[in-house]
Amino acid sequence: MPIEPQWESNKKGQRQVAVPGILGGLGPLAHIELEKRILQICHHQRGVRCDQDYPTWLVVSATQIPDRTHSLRENSLREDNLRKETSHKKENSQERDECLLALQHYARSLQTMGSDFLVVSCNTAHAFYGPVQAEIDIPWLHLMDVTTHFIRQQYPDVSRVGVLATDGTIKARLYANSLRKADLMPIEPAYGSLVQKQVMQSIYAPTWGIKTAGIRVSDRALKQVSEAAASLYAEGAEVIIAGCTELSIACAQLQAMPIPWVDPLDAIASSILTYAYGDRPLPLSGPALSGPSLSSPDPSLSGSSLSTKTRNVSPILNYAAL
Repeated sequence: MPIEPQWESNKKGQRQVAVPGILGGLGPLAHIELEKRILQICHHQRGVRCDQDYPTWLVVSATQIPDRTHSLRENSLREDNLRKETSHKKENSQERDECLLALQHYARSLQTMGSDFLVVSCNTAHAFYGPVQAEIDIPWLHLMDVTTHFIRQQYPDVSRVGVLATDGTIKARLYANSLRKADLMPIEPAYGSLVQKQVMQSIYAPTWGIKTAGIRVSDRALKQVSEAAASLYAEGAEVIIAGCTELSIACAQLQAMPIPWVDPLDAIASSILTYAYGDRPLPLSGPALSGPSLSSPDPSLSGSSLSTKTRNVSPILNYAAL
């Protein structure tokens, strides 16, 4: 039977007006770490005292979506081959779109289940932002723009921002583009460099990488993440973005970092609650959203004005949507 929730105000008189839909499982800890951040903010900043004080959100742990970095790499290779062998274009196009199609499917599923806006806890998945957003009628909060806006608020004097991320995120220039729009200089390891290979090993190494080790991060992975951060610091970075969920987990476990770091999961968790409680009205659609300030929407980071909506939500949550 579909569930029709009745929203109640929490102890601070805040009434939920929008349901977040979290597309997780990319990797398997991604949405769990994000949910932890949401709960922490609710406890420390939202005055919750019991179960009913917490907001409702929907989660899909879509672990079967193909690896985003691998898909982007394969796409790039296929595009090169297609320029040489156009006769194989139709055959390769279906394989090329497998990751995108899966992301679109689960985004639509979350919308059908009753989500009012989408959050994807995987950084690299934002390389598919445009074609996924075009397939749904709810806005996808853009992790890079939210993080950039967070840095602008929390570190107003910073101008050079380091980025540790996967090859896919680096090659797609996801953080670089967002930071430059905000007049910040991105400092990233060169693609294929020793430092970038260290970052990728710390995430993907089959015996000791963060994706393999589960909740516990190996000492070797922590060491390589710390060394990569030190390298960006030496190049002039004043703060570093942990631009992959696995790196968020690693940085949280490091005893000491050579430089301040920003966790995009913290930034997006704050933004989720901002929109869920109506502190800022939801955009109708369109380019990446800035967040998580409690002021009215600021279109400066997205490059265009955003239409907005305010809703009193009482959705029917359709759990058969998957």
